[in-house]
Amino acid sequence: MNNRGPYVSSIGLDRQGLDDVQTAYWNLPPAQLYEHAIRNGEAELASDGPLVARTGDHTGRSPNDRFIVKEASTDAAMWWGKVNRPIEQPYFDALGERVRAHLAGGDVYVFDGHAGADPRYRMPVRIVTQFAWHNLFASNMFVTEPDPARLAVHEPEFTVISAPGCKADPAIHGTNSSTFILVDLAQKTVLIGGTRYAGEIKKSIFTVMNFMLPDRGVLPMHCSANYGVDRDDVTLFFGLSGTGKTTLSADPERTLIGDDEHGWSDDGIFNFEGGCYAKVIRLSPEGEPEIYGTTRRFGTILENVVYDPETRRIDLDDDTYTENTRASYPISQLSNVDLGGQAGQPRSVVFLTCDAFGVLPPISRLTEPQALYHFLSGYTAKVAGTERGVTEPSATFSTCFGAPFMPRHPGVYAEMLGERIRKHGSAVWLINTGWTGGPYGVGSRMQLGHTRRMIHAALGGELASVENRTDPVFGLEVPKVISGVPSAVLDPRETWSDKAAFDTRAGELAAMFASNFETFEEHVSEDVRRAGPLASASA
Repeated sequence: MNNRGPYVSSIGLDRQGLDDVQTAYWNLPPAQLYEHAIRNGEAELASDGPLVARTGDHTGRSPNDRFIVKEASTDAAMWWGKVNRPIEQPYFDALGERVRAHLAGGDVYVFDGHAGADPRYRMPVRIVTQFAWHNLFASNMFVTEPDPARLAVHEPEFTVISAPGCKADPAIHGTNSSTFILVDLAQKTVLIGGTRYAGEIKKSIFTVMNFMLPDRGVLPMHCSANYGVDRDDVTLFFGLSGTGKTTLSADPERTLIGDDEHGWSDDGIFNFEGGCYAKVIRLSPEGEPEIYGTTRRFGTILENVVYDPETRRIDLDDDTYTENTRASYPISQLSNVDLGGQAGQPRSVVFLTCDAFGVLPPISRLTEPQALYHFLSGYTAKVAGTERGVTEPSATFSTCFGAPFMPRHPGVYAEMLGERIRKHGSAVWLINTGWTGGPYGVGSRMQLGHTRRMIHAALGGELASVENRTDPVFGLEVPKVISGVPSAVLDPRETWSDKAAFDTRAGELAAMFASNFETFEEHVSEDVRRAGPLASASA
């Protein structure tokens, strides 16, 4: 085996059983990875510098193809079910042999770095990829190691082996399909095959972090984070895809820490990542100028973005391949960002929801029981056109605002969140970025300017002395007046012309909340059980 690259670790690939590859390229800089990706036919160069790659049939994650090895050391702590599916050790071992055989005789690319900006809690990782552009993705998304001496002896705690060309046989390997994302916490290895979607690489490692960190007293969170005038003015933004998490945390008046995954320790917040992985469909220079700018830069990877083959100009409005077009870029490409990825304790926690039913208030302050209720619920709504067969708004509940990446029982994360909110006096807000004046198809999307003004008012302390009203269905405390926001917007019922229709929709959504929360009722206190929408209103 040939080892090439500027920084080759003495801890070689034989540890992963990959000593039969032809050439291993270690820690190549972006320019060389560009050259390899283009020469290998994996990707192409667009105008202004980004690398454009297609991911084929898989344009998003494959949750039904992700499995965690069921073994004694982690079995009791795992939240087994539809999200965390078990697979037996012999299947993992057999697929490991299949992956190694597939990569034998070919070239691989190796990235050595870390998951986690805080040196006390970071995890050394190694990402071994069949594709050069996947290794560039890893270099963008994880925390790089700048010290050549450390890279020379880098010893990974966890290794990801990505071989998109290798496919499983479900009858032999116990998988759901030919695609597989397998996590073995005992052998500290992730195997990925049958998919080119790069997001599986980072999400598998974050799943590992989400399992390991609670035992070290750190709350792992699927959230973005920023701070105001100083590092002790931290705000967390939780939210599922489409709720505005990336947009609202990239605030020109605040400094970004990170946009997707963070840990909350006794010392404060730290970013898991070294980059961003943003949705870019219909991105505009007016609405999100900084993120838009990254799509025109060297070092950025654009997934499934359409471009003109002659001029090489990209078209962010074209959803020919998918609505889930993505940009991966180093966080250093943003101007107002903390490159150290660490800050103090959160003063504010924001839960973002995109309510397509148009009945949730645009802003409300939550009590601690309400915060835990809504954290466990993780509500947002899909709208018509986002998925095949979705013709009207569809409620989605993803516990902890990130169920696919939370391997422990949600109660573990909720208890840790509650402890931290109490200890640090963090204010918790629920922000609805969805519809007003009616449901999707009738009303209109909440104006971004209004949402930003409401968030600034909340974080700046303006709402401390404002009179509130209690929403009669959802039991939430809603400010009656916010400077710069029309008063009618703050009361969703008043924005509907058909008040009876509003009452019906609000009752329906309240009943959905109650039904979903039945899963958690026996694991929470009476205060939390009673903190949800008033189910009697939906009778």
